[in-house]
Amino acid sequence: MRHNLQRGFTLIELLVVIAIIGILSAVVLASLNTARSKGNDAAIMSDIDGIRTQAGIDNTSNGNYTGVCTTDTTVQNQLAGAKKANNNGTVNCNVSTNGSAYAANAALVATPGTFYCVDSTGAGTTTATDTIGTSGTQC
Repeated sequence: MRHNLQRGFTLIELLVVIAIIGILSAVVLASLNTARSKGNDAAIMSDIDGIRTQAGIDNTSNGNYTGVCTTDTTVQNQLAGAKKANNNGTVNCNVSTNGSAYAANAALVATPGTFYCVDSTGAGTTTATDTIGTSGTQC
């Protein structure tokens, strides 16, 4: 009598396991990229919100917003942080010629074409377009 003992896995079984692992890996990587984009958007919004806070401090100290976008080191760092988080995308900060108003915005990553904008009226909003460009001072 001869006993036929099977040891190990068949080729089909191994291929099925490899296919399942591949599918699961693809799902995890897709979720990771989405989470990374949303994390970048949160960083961008935090940096731009920080500009609103610092601009308020400058306005209280100086009576206007002059220099907020050009000479305030804290704002410069927040603009740089937003630019890094959106992979060198659009980031704007503008002050009116008389220093009475400002606006800052940055392109978001998770939904291309959208921007997060803050201004001297207290607005903090997501917009479908670049509402301030290189000279606007209101979201």
